[in-house]
Amino acid sequence: MPKVQTARGDKAPFKFSGTTQKLFDEDLEDFTGEIKIVGEVEDAGRCYVVRGRIECTKSFTCDRCLAQATENQIHEFDEELDKAEAIDEVLDVTELLRDILLAAQPMKNLCKADCKGLCPVCGANLNEGECGCKRFIVDPRLAALEDFKLD
Repeated sequence: MPKVQTARGDKAPFKFSGTTQKLFDEDLEDFTGEIKIVGEVEDAGRCYVVRGRIECTKSFTCDRCLAQATENQIHEFDEELDKAEAIDEVLDVTELLRDILLAAQPMKNLCKADCKGLCPVCGANLNEGECGCKRFIVDPRLAALEDFKLD
């Protein structure tokens, strides 16, 4: 559980590494290997400023083509915490770091930015090449427009 000794009127560096189970006491299955967190806590007078970076590797299934993929991620953070959160000048940043990591995740997991996905007809992975299926399907509400001729 990441805890940092604060420094009055100064900066206190911190460095953590480990699995999600070790760091957050929670098994976040998508993150493989070791997560590295480096940063510092600065006494800003009225609050503490926690800044740094999180480096991790995420393993996931692509939302478009269903292929397994991994991605190295780096997340920078800069957050303010109330001084009342420190107990005996020790600041527990476990929840903050976990929330930063989870909030930084993309809404859609893609193996690559230009992933073509799966063919809706045969299910072939279009990243591996064209399947030859006729994928253009006319919306039945607009089908009558196909017979419309302009003179």
